[in-house]
Amino acid sequence: MNSLSSLRTRLHTLVVFRPLLDDPVISRFMNMLEYADDAARFPDECAQFEASLFEQGASWSDYLLNAVLAQENTAVRLKAVGRLNDAVDASVKRELAILQDAASAAPDDFPYAAAFTPWTVHDTDFASAYEAHLENVAQHGYGIYASYHVFTVNDEGLLPVRFPDPQRLSELPGYEAERKKVLANVQALLAGEPAVNVLLYGDAGTGKSSTIKAIVNEYREDGLRLIEVRRNQLYRIPSLLEQLAELPLKFIIFIDDLSFSSNDDNFASLKAILEGSVSRQAPNTIIAATSNRRHLVKESAAERFADDLHENDTRQEILSLSARFGLIVTFQKPDRGRFLFIVHELAKQYGVEDTEDLETKAEAFAIRAGGRTPRVARQFIEQVRSGVL
Repeated sequence: MNSLSSLRTRLHTLVVFRPLLDDPVISRFMNMLEYADDAARFPDECAQFEASLFEQGASWSDYLLNAVLAQENTAVRLKAVGRLNDAVDASVKRELAILQDAASAAPDDFPYAAAFTPWTVHDTDFASAYEAHLENVAQHGYGIYASYHVFTVNDEGLLPVRFPDPQRLSELPGYEAERKKVLANVQALLAGEPAVNVLLYGDAGTGKSSTIKAIVNEYREDGLRLIEVRRNQLYRIPSLLEQLAELPLKFIIFIDDLSFSSNDDNFASLKAILEGSVSRQAPNTIIAATSNRRHLVKESAAERFADDLHENDTRQEILSLSARFGLIVTFQKPDRGRFLFIVHELAKQYGVEDTEDLETKAEAFAIRAGGRTPRVARQFIEQVRSGVL
C-alpha cells in the first residue's frame, strides 16, 4: 500500500509530462491510487478506470506508453529545433522512470481489485522508446501531427481528419507524366531543398485533387502532412504559416477548386500570401491549389473593362495570381487511347475481367457521362464490378 501511495506522490511531481495527468484514463488511474485502501470507494474508482481503459484496449502498459509518445511537450518541441537542454533532458529521464513504474501497476498490486476483470501489464522500456521517438520526430512528428496526417481548419484551429481519402499513387494510372513534376517538387520539400507553390489546373475529373491527396498518403511516413483550407478561409493562411514554421514536419496547404469572382476580396489575400507580403513563407511549407480555370478569376463578357481607362493593367492584375505559383501543371481530358489505358489498368486493380467488349462499353458509358475522364473510367469499372453494367 505504501508503494501505491508513493507512486501517486511521484506522479504528482511530473513537470515535462504533467499534461498527462489530465488524460481521462490516467486521471482515473490516479484516483484509483488515491483510494486504493478504501474498500468503499475503490470499487467505483477501479470500475471507472477500467471502463475508460477498455475502450482503448486491455493493456495499461501500452496505453500509457502511447500517451507518452503522442504528447506534445517542452522536450519534444526543443528537440525538434535542436535546442534540448540538460535540465529538460534530466527531467525527462527522471519522469520516464516514474511513468514506467506506473505502467507496471498490475491488479494484484491493489488489495480490492480481485473482483474486477484484470487489466494487463507487461515489461516496457520507456527510456529507449522515448529516445527513439525524439530521434525520429522530424519524420513522425508529435502531438496531433504524429497521430494524423490530414487536417482541416475550423474556428478553434486545426481539426484532424480521422478517415482521410486513402487514395494511393498506384491507383491513379494515366497521368504519370503530370504527377512527375509535382512529385519532384514535393521530394525537394521533404529533402529541405527549395520547393515552390503548385497550381494544378485543367478539366474536371482528371485527378488533380486525387494527386495531392495520394502524394500525402505516399509520403506520410517521411513527415509530410496536408492541411486543407477552403476559399473563404484564405485569411487564415498567414497565421498557419507562422504556426507551422516551428514544426519539424513538412506541410502542404491545400486549396481545392480555387476560383474567384472579379471583386472577391480573397483574391488579393491569396496574391499577397503567394508573393508580396512582408513575411516570408516558411521553408517547410508549400501551397498547392487545384482549379478548373487557368487564370482563376471568373470573367464575363460584361466585365471586359469597357469603362476601364487602364484595361491592360487590370487584366495583368487578374493574370498575375496564377503566375505567382512557381509550378503550374495542366491536367487535360484524356484522348481515347489514354482513357482506355486507364480503363484497363483500373480493371486490373478492381479484379474486373477484361472482356472483349469492355472498351466498347467504356466508350458508351463515357458518352452518357459527358466525356472521357479518369473519374468516369473509375465509375465505369466500379459499376461493372458491382454488376450494374
